[in-house]
Amino acid sequence: MKRGPDNPNKPKRTAYDKALGLLARREHSRRELKTKLRQSGYEGDEATAAIDRLGDQHYQDDDRFADVLVRSRAGQGYGPQRIRAELKTHAVPDERIRELLDDAGVDWEASAIDQLRRRYGGKAPADHAERARRAQFLLRRGFAAATVRRATHAEVDDAADEID
Repeated sequence: MKRGPDNPNKPKRTAYDKALGLLARREHSRRELKTKLRQSGYEGDEATAAIDRLGDQHYQDDDRFADVLVRSRAGQGYGPQRIRAELKTHAVPDERIRELLDDAGVDWEASAIDQLRRRYGGKAPADHAERARRAQFLLRRGFAAATVRRATHAEVDDAADEID
């Protein structure tokens, strides 16, 4: 039996079933689930009701999602600025973002140095241009200018911190 939307004999999954399937793979924010359900053709009311039901059953939780995202991205070597920007796209409030980043217990400077070591090995930069390239690498990964200065000993403008 052929599966998919081309098969008229197969009943369409409910928004709840679709969202539950998405959550079975990984955590999702409310905003992300609603977007995915709308893209799959579910009406706004049906999507909202499904997400509310999943929240009531503790299958979907924005706090848990945000905590998992912070730990995951920090583990992948991203800095706090990048993580903050990603959390904002999921409608996580600023105060909650500050709490999550503070509670993460990440030594951002050590993380930046580790990223440099992974990317460039243990050798020191050959010249000022190389030091600047390494600083730009860390800034793109979302590390604060002060952290980048300490990790690379490069001249970095504090305006780089203003990602918002």
